[in-house]
Amino acid sequence: MNIVNESIPARVIRKVRGRATSDGAGVKLTRVIGGPDLPDLDPFLLLDEFGTDQAEDYIAGFPEHPHRGFETVTYMLDGRMRHRDNHGNEGLLTPGAVQWMTAGRGLIHSEMPEQESGRMRGFQLWVNLPSREKMTAPKYQEFAPDHIPVAHPATGVEVKVIAGTVGDTVGPISQPATDPVYLDIALQPGHAWQYRLPEGHNAFAYVFEGAVTVGDGDEARALETHEMGVLGGGDGLSVRAGSQSARLILVAGRPLREPVMRHGPFVMNTRQELMQAFVDFQEGRF
Repeated sequence: MNIVNESIPARVIRKVRGRATSDGAGVKLTRVIGGPDLPDLDPFLLLDEFGTDQAEDYIAGFPEHPHRGFETVTYMLDGRMRHRDNHGNEGLLTPGAVQWMTAGRGLIHSEMPEQESGRMRGFQLWVNLPSREKMTAPKYQEFAPDHIPVAHPATGVEVKVIAGTVGDTVGPISQPATDPVYLDIALQPGHAWQYRLPEGHNAFAYVFEGAVTVGDGDEARALETHEMGVLGGGDGLSVRAGSQSARLILVAGRPLREPVMRHGPFVMNTRQELMQAFVDFQEGRF
């Protein structure tokens, strides 16, 4: 169902390279969405890549902090991270695990590494909620690596399906409001894959190992390690690895097309709602 057939080719309409920053208690990150170069890509509000072998870059973690009005998606590639929140949820993210947390009307949580040395690597994505769901009850979903299905849609191609579909393989995460796609794609040297993006979705590809070419012919563009390509022009995506193996995430979501009023850990639709979020947090209503 996802093979490109009589579709309009997608292309890279913009390249973005993340900026070094820090968050939490000084954890070093690369911010790709959510910075001055790309403040958002509706419905996506933030994409951080974290990846280091140096314990001092991550050991202080993300102590207790609040959220309201959106969802956070944490995908661990290496390392271990412990989640706790004030609604009684607790989980341990291990390599290959995914946490999809709906902050809704508000929660307070912490994300702390459970290791003192070794590599810590992964992504955190923020997905906006529509106005009708911003004050919904918080929800926590965690999926161990063996609950993330793996597809092999072509020779030399392996796809971990976190959300969305690849052929008959369906990811475990569903969110009707934004109908997200979240794929971890591994390509062997010289191999290619074609995929049909959902119509009308905003989409991006972010390369975190090796390099790929997106598109064919004159409109083909290369993406190197730590480069994002914002996709547009059509729904027929074609990606090809070069002389070395490559790995990338492909993420797409239905845009909400609603006003966004955000500050720090709160994302609402109006200034009044944003101010109320601060009041509710300060008065212990989370």
